Amino acid sequence: MALLTCQDLSVGYDGKAVLGPLNFSVNAGEYLSIVGENGAGKSTLMKTLLGLQPPVAGKILTDEEFSHREIGYLPQQTAVQKDFPASVREIVLSGCQGRCGFRPFYNAEEIARAVGAMEEMQIDDLASRCYRELSGGQQQRVLLARALCATRKMLLLDEPTSGLDPKVTEEMYTLIERLNKKDGITVIMISHDIRAALRYADRILHIGKRVFYGTPEDYLKSPDGKLFFAVEGGEER
Repeated sequence: MALLTCQDLSVGYDGKAVLGPLNFSVNAGEYLSIVGENGAGKSTLMKTLLGLQPPVAGKILTDEEFSHREIGYLPQQTAVQKDFPASVREIVLSGCQGRCGFRPFYNAEEIARAVGAMEEMQIDDLASRCYRELSGGQQQRVLLARALCATRKMLLLDEPTSGLDPKVTEEMYTLIERLNKKDGITVIMISHDIRAALRYADRILHIGKRVFYGTPEDYLKSPDGKLFFAVEGGEER
């Protein structure tokens, strides 16, 4: 069942398209990796999927029981965000704001959701720590826990391993895979890591001079997949 379907979708700013038209769908429980060249429009596409900006053309269709409010978002971090002076607990709880409506406080269910998300991300022992004092890997776990407070249906992740060392990067991929495979959360991830996309994703959307959408196996046979392995000297999945 498709949670989200893009039909002839073009995205951009001020009515000018930078990418498209795109045609792809994301089924419940699926893991989609969005890869491609820098500046190709990947982050613009993600902002459009989130409803933060309107499509230039085309449509984004969602399942009738699914809405944009049920998407958890982990954006790329800026230097200012990394230095944010709040506790881990406060940041994770802020993921529940969309559930509060006009209430100026979090209820017991929302607090329990935040505690559960921190435990799942293995950061419950950091709850009282200041966010800006944490390592890059710990900060990403906090932001992932925050996204989990918003939803248990779909996560949109924009370069979640950017700037992390190889060990922490692998740990983050393992956490995301567990959320997808064990908990059944649909994942859409922007990544520059082609090898990880081939290893973890069910579908790949390559954006660039050419657009590819399909399985990792078919991507390996595509011009861009062949080019990647020619450059990297890699082996097939």
